[in-house]
Amino acid sequence: MPVITLSTDFGWDDPYVGIMKGVILGINPRASLVDITHGLSPQRLPEAAFKLAAIADYFPQGTIHLAVVDPGVGSDRRPLLVQTKGRYWIGPDNGLFTRVLQVQREAKVFHLSNFRFFLKPISNTFHGRDIFAPAAAHISRGLSPSALGKRITDPLLLDWPEPSFQKGTLPGQVIYADRFGNLITDLSRGIIGKYFRGNEITVRIGSRVIRGIQKNYTPQKPGRLLALFVSSGFLEIARSLGSAAEMLGYNPEKGMAVRVS
Repeated sequence: MPVITLSTDFGWDDPYVGIMKGVILGINPRASLVDITHGLSPQRLPEAAFKLAAIADYFPQGTIHLAVVDPGVGSDRRPLLVQTKGRYWIGPDNGLFTRVLQVQREAKVFHLSNFRFFLKPISNTFHGRDIFAPAAAHISRGLSPSALGKRITDPLLLDWPEPSFQKGTLPGQVIYADRFGNLITDLSRGIIGKYFRGNEITVRIGSRVIRGIQKNYTPQKPGRLLALFVSSGFLEIARSLGSAAEMLGYNPEKGMAVRVS
């Protein structure tokens, strides 16, 4: 049976994740459920969109990715199903799938609107239970996406311009800080390699200047800031045996610029 992954900002203290799993298993008892994370930062859509796009290549064909970061639940925002090459993405139409849609240009997008397949009554505050979980379960049983709703061509996309080279500098931004305090940016190895060669690279973030790109975290002098490409292929600012986020005063509400030259 296809795998169904779950990614939310619900955390583990409340029963929401377990309830969604119960709904899925009630429709398809043979479903294989995988928790990606339930620690997505509440309401921070760019962070969630970035993280979701990073998981696609590591799951088999037919995987259904159910994701809920939904500050507009109960409003007129649409519930969506995105169909890419052999995979599905289910969640709110609020920009959550921006990065997926930017990479998967051939994707088909459907507005989940066939109430026949949803739980009733539909809550104004828990579409993860009443719409998204049932939709994922029915897709896992072989239901066609078109049976769940009509195809649309105008999904909401976050304003996420590609980094552009300007006067010898490549500007970017920190997308999020991981639990170690490492700062992950939107500058990929590919875009940096397009304009810069070798290790003669300078990274500026806040008032700090970092020279060169390291291969890994060690051996480094404790407390030293360093730049490296992490497993996702994006530039990360880290602090040896410490938190770069704390050292640089990173505030996710305000964001933080980074420049490579």
